[in-house]
Amino acid sequence: MRIGLLTGGGDCAGLNATIRAVVRVAIARGDEVIGFHHGWRGVVEGDASPLNYAQTRGLLQTGGTILRTAGFHPEEHEDGASAVLATVARERLDALIVIGGDGTLGSARHLANLGVPIVGIAKTIDNDVSGIHRCIGFDTAVATAAEAIDRIETTGESHDRLMVVGVMGRTVGWLAVCAGIAAGADALCLPELPTDFDKLAAAIMRRHDAGSTSSVVVVAEGALDGAFLNQREGAASEHVCEELGRRTGYETRGTVLGHIQRGGSPVASDRLLATRCGVAAVEAAHSGAFSTLVSISDDNSTLVALDVVAAGARPVPQALLAVARSLSVC
Repeated sequence: MRIGLLTGGGDCAGLNATIRAVVRVAIARGDEVIGFHHGWRGVVEGDASPLNYAQTRGLLQTGGTILRTAGFHPEEHEDGASAVLATVARERLDALIVIGGDGTLGSARHLANLGVPIVGIAKTIDNDVSGIHRCIGFDTAVATAAEAIDRIETTGESHDRLMVVGVMGRTVGWLAVCAGIAAGADALCLPELPTDFDKLAAAIMRRHDAGSTSSVVVVAEGALDGAFLNQREGAASEHVCEELGRRTGYETRGTVLGHIQRGGSPVASDRLLATRCGVAAVEAAHSGAFSTLVSISDDNSTLVALDVVAAGARPVPQALLAVARSLSVC
């Protein structure tokens, strides 16, 4: 079997671990693996090279992707889809394993409907791909953000400051909720919940009146009703910082974590998830289960229809939001 492989969209921890798993289990089955460079753009341009054991040595614990990546969508370019079909035919691919987030997998869905034999693997630090229990890269991003919030909290305590931390999450607040809870943040601003600055400021002031010398507020990139989505990264958290500083009168500082959340070595749980996804994807290809997406839970691996990506971002469950609300100052 000849299997194509690509990573598309934003980078995250665990991509190399996934590549390693796909290549190793495929070669063990007697397959050939062809890696496409820079996501779907590499498929359109025919930019590819064989992958072997030697190239995957040491990848398990490394960040980034040796295949490189790009936010390129073939269906948005003239003759892009037909170029993909031509490449699949020229490379004699029996299957194409696509590792990506909602944008990359949306393109996969479009091309699968045109007959490309695709198996998808979900990766994104936003953890928002519909139908998926856990996305590769999320656990590492949560750990990174939580550690950063821990460090910022000690600075706030040392200087009696109100600290505002901006994290990624344009449409859902998975990262802000989980990192905020894990780091003991005092308040969260999320896309799922309206932010009332007067109420938030009053709650923070009550907290300080009760003896606290500092507070930490975590802000998702897509908070504030999406009003800041088309502005520069960190605009939402900067606005929260300004509004709370003005309302409370406290010395307030903001930090935008930015791309630090996506880089670096994957934590153990992401290495395990990536490996299980890679193995499951090769097995799906061998069984002819195309137009599917691998979903891994604690107990088993399942395949869901690739069409689930059309349902939009997977929301943070109400039970988790309830935990966040119960621990927040407002």
